[in-house]
Amino acid sequence: MLAIVNGKVIIGSRIENKVVLIDKDRILDVCSEIPDDAQIIDARGMYVSPGFLDVHIHGCAGRDMMMDSYESILKMSQCLLSTGVTAFLATTMTKGIDEIRQAIAGARKASFDASGAELLGIHLEGPFISQKYKGAHENKNIIKPSVESFMEICGDNEDFVKIVTLAPELEEADELIAYLNDRGIVSSIGHTEASYEEAKAGIEWGIKSSTHTFNGMRGFNHREPGALGAVLDSHIMAECIADGVHVHPGALRILAKQKGLDNIILVTDSMMAAGIGDGEYSLGGQKAVVKSGVARLNDGTLAGSTLTMNIAVKNMVSYLGITIPQAVTMATENPSRLLGLKNRGRIAKGFLADIIIFDDNIKIWRILKSGREICL
Repeated sequence: MLAIVNGKVIIGSRIENKVVLIDKDRILDVCSEIPDDAQIIDARGMYVSPGFLDVHIHGCAGRDMMMDSYESILKMSQCLLSTGVTAFLATTMTKGIDEIRQAIAGARKASFDASGAELLGIHLEGPFISQKYKGAHENKNIIKPSVESFMEICGDNEDFVKIVTLAPELEEADELIAYLNDRGIVSSIGHTEASYEEAKAGIEWGIKSSTHTFNGMRGFNHREPGALGAVLDSHIMAECIADGVHVHPGALRILAKQKGLDNIILVTDSMMAAGIGDGEYSLGGQKAVVKSGVARLNDGTLAGSTLTMNIAVKNMVSYLGITIPQAVTMATENPSRLLGLKNRGRIAKGFLADIIIFDDNIKIWRILKSGREICL
């Protein structure tokens, strides 16, 4: 049995001075007493938090999900631990059907062998998206939504796909959304030219989240609120990239006031340069140049980010003027709730013992993955 002591334990949006007991891969209890036979982990006054969950990440550490996905996932899995991420969804790009299917299959194989952060599944970003708001996705591979195309993309790994980003204004999007809902797969509005009315219709069909809110969607106008207006004027959850580049801090504050902190999900949307530095890289096979930490295609289009989740949490504390536990909820409990996970995202009895210990700057000092301490 392990006992984490002397820590500021984050439980929901609160801090409690408790002892966290761990037995094997589960949290045994959160209490005030230290059992005599417990092995002590001293948090030294730092925060004790659930591990972060990133539901939208393309790459890091020089690896790209769409390039040799098996080897890339193994490397990404190791790299992510140092940023506090203990579980993630590998995110595809809009490529040909065969290429996406192979990437998913390779990633699933890697999920059994990865020894760092756990790969929970796939976030399928495209190819069912708008050409006008495609962002860094390749126009030539965009296709209309259909159940048949989705099944062809997934092959035997449909159950491994957890989120699908799509544009609801496209023909047959309603049929695909219904199909995804029946299988417990999250439909997320993104890379969309949808009007307010079209986006609201998609939400009525069953869309549950918004992909990198503000980015890749028709913006807000007081006479035509657009897809963004529909996201703000609805119950769905909202991803956001808190790097200070993709979204202005003022817009993030508006998002928080309108949606509430419980409905915001921090994502990195990071590409292969995350954790490395400036230079020339690739995003889904396209050349991307990173300068001063900002990744862009040759035409200036933002090409993912170089953000890490611990920095995203730190930024939200600064941008919104909120507490560290409130920001942590956006990277733990909220994404877990979106995915319907019952045993992740909180420090509570019976939950998986994915626990991180970090300081006031959200620098990660210690990590427990499934109750086992990992050396950084």
